[in-house]
Amino acid sequence: MTETTLRLSKLMSERKLCSRREADRYIEKGLVLVNGQIVDQLGTKVSPSVSIKLNSSAQKEQSGKLTILFNKPLGIVSCQPEKDYQAAIELITEKSRDKSHKTKQKLPSYLPKIAVAGRLDINSKGLLVLTQDGRVAKHLIKKDSSIEKEYLVRVSEEAKETQLHLLREGLTLDGHVLKPAKVDQIDASFLRFTLIEGRKRQIRRMCDLVGLKVIAIKRVRIGQVRLGSLKEGGWRFLEAGEGF
Repeated sequence: MTETTLRLSKLMSERKLCSRREADRYIEKGLVLVNGQIVDQLGTKVSPSVSIKLNSSAQKEQSGKLTILFNKPLGIVSCQPEKDYQAAIELITEKSRDKSHKTKQKLPSYLPKIAVAGRLDINSKGLLVLTQDGRVAKHLIKKDSSIEKEYLVRVSEEAKETQLHLLREGLTLDGHVLKPAKVDQIDASFLRFTLIEGRKRQIRRMCDLVGLKVIAIKRVRIGQVRLGSLKEGGWRFLEAGEGF
């Protein structure tokens, strides 16, 4: 029986060593060791059981990649700047840094290849993740991700139990049956949504479907990382030992 093999870059991504794009770059540069031997040919296929290591220079590069937690205000776009609106990255400055979190990491004057991992629309606020680390980005936004995102949602009127039931398990968007959601009534005008997917304007559209008008949305948690006391418009680095 022929043993199943996988592309080395795919296996590296699955093991969260790096993203597939980064894996291809490391392979081309001869920075990947498979069972102790350098592999530098793109497209190489290997057994799923092999030992894979990045050499010291690749490891150093990986450890230097920054992940930033930002408390996005209303009116700020997550990614590309739009006419008359600022993008989140424009607010990541030393002045807006949260000084209560002590770290030796320094903010570079230029942040190349940093991407938003899980957008918030312009009319929503709260926890936004910007990262240079492909492993973090994939972990948060891949299609089969099970990372929870928690939101506080203010609505115009108290939700009925029938509406809550539909929000939790009975809706379809864009022809797609939504994954079960946790929706709790905090008080007459506030709901707590916990989702494991992030379709465009999902919460607003879910509420529209059951006849609820959304007044405000704030994301307060992604996985195990909480917004906490981070001030609106402020940011901090993801610290050593923290993980989503």
